[in-house]
Amino acid sequence: MGLLILMGVFALCVVIGVPVAFALGVAALSAFAFEGLPLIIAFQRIVSGISVFSLMAIPFFIFAGELMFHGGIAQRLVRFASSAVGAVRGGLGIVNVFSSMLFGGISGSAVADISALGSILIPVMKEKGYDDDYAVNVTVTSSIAGVMIPPSHNMILYGVAAGGGISISQLFMAGVVPGVLMCICLAVTAYIIAVKRGYKAEVFPGFKVLFIHFIVALPGLFTAVIIVGGVLSGVFTVTESGAFGTLYAFVVTILVYRELTWAKFKLAVVNAVKTTSMVMILIACAACFAYMLTYFQVPSQMTAFMTSVSDDPVAIMLMINGMLLTLGMIMDMAALILICTPIFLPVAQSIGIDPLQFGMIMLMNLGIGLCTPPVGSCLFVGCAVGNVPMEKAVRTIWPFYAAIFVALMLTSFVPAISLTLPNLIAG
Repeated sequence: MGLLILMGVFALCVVIGVPVAFALGVAALSAFAFEGLPLIIAFQRIVSGISVFSLMAIPFFIFAGELMFHGGIAQRLVRFASSAVGAVRGGLGIVNVFSSMLFGGISGSAVADISALGSILIPVMKEKGYDDDYAVNVTVTSSIAGVMIPPSHNMILYGVAAGGGISISQLFMAGVVPGVLMCICLAVTAYIIAVKRGYKAEVFPGFKVLFIHFIVALPGLFTAVIIVGGVLSGVFTVTESGAFGTLYAFVVTILVYRELTWAKFKLAVVNAVKTTSMVMILIACAACFAYMLTYFQVPSQMTAFMTSVSDDPVAIMLMINGMLLTLGMIMDMAALILICTPIFLPVAQSIGIDPLQFGMIMLMNLGIGLCTPPVGSCLFVGCAVGNVPMEKAVRTIWPFYAAIFVALMLTSFVPAISLTLPNLIAG
């Protein structure tokens, strides 16, 4: 009955429009009250949920992404990507994908990717004769690169939800190959659709222009080198790398590109504070909710249920993927990471899945949810930026879903895709 109250109150709050963070808190407190547990324990779980040192990196990553969004780095990355691959048939679609890969590896946010690159590329693609639904679909689906390619604050959330025993730097490395693989699948799909629809290729500007655009974009690209390279080299912790990356982005956008005005800086600060506050409240309430899930032995019950259905690791992995995909369509990504990790990670480990690999599987599944109705935030933002009705975009987005699904299946059943790079770095 306590578990029924926990899940029922949460579902009711979500249905009536209560923000997910507060729905988690209300549901957990209701279960605490029903079980007669001291409410001081709930307060302790809420406080302990955000009393994790590695979480300090999240506001730095968010702020760095805002600075780069408003400071002109995105435009220079787009010019570099356009010079490199724009001459391919339907080149602007491929430019869109690889721009997302470059910017996602710096900002670490799918929504920031769409906001920054979508506002630049979607109007240009329309002017060049690309259909508006194609432009939006490429932008929306490629934005998941911000979730997979480091640095990603979602990886930090996963590491915290997994109990803190997973190295964040290894998580960063585990996301590189799956993220690049997913972008390659999307680029191939974008090319095939562009050929089928008869889109034209851009003119190759020459290696001299390509080199100039690379040099101009290099200071922005170096932000990711500082953040990821500093962690891997042992010079910085994850939190320190986020702080130095933010400081570097601030210097580049003011002194090098000179596009970060005082008004843009204030906007970046306000947006970063809002996003950070939302994430931290969500983490705190989810910690209390997860405590009650453990109290009701949901992880062990889920493991027993899945193994009773089938003892085949492939079948169990497909069930986990199906559940994560379904949940990703109806709930926010950050909340699902914090809720589902304690439930599904023990199941995955019981069939021999490494926590690093499972983290990439979870992030890619929930990333697809960002692009699907009814609550896909990336889909909403992309349609708003491109001024395209969501119904029109969804009708033609299926090939891009299929491309991500191919990458997901490879990541799920080929452990080397996620584990080779972390193992090489770790020796």
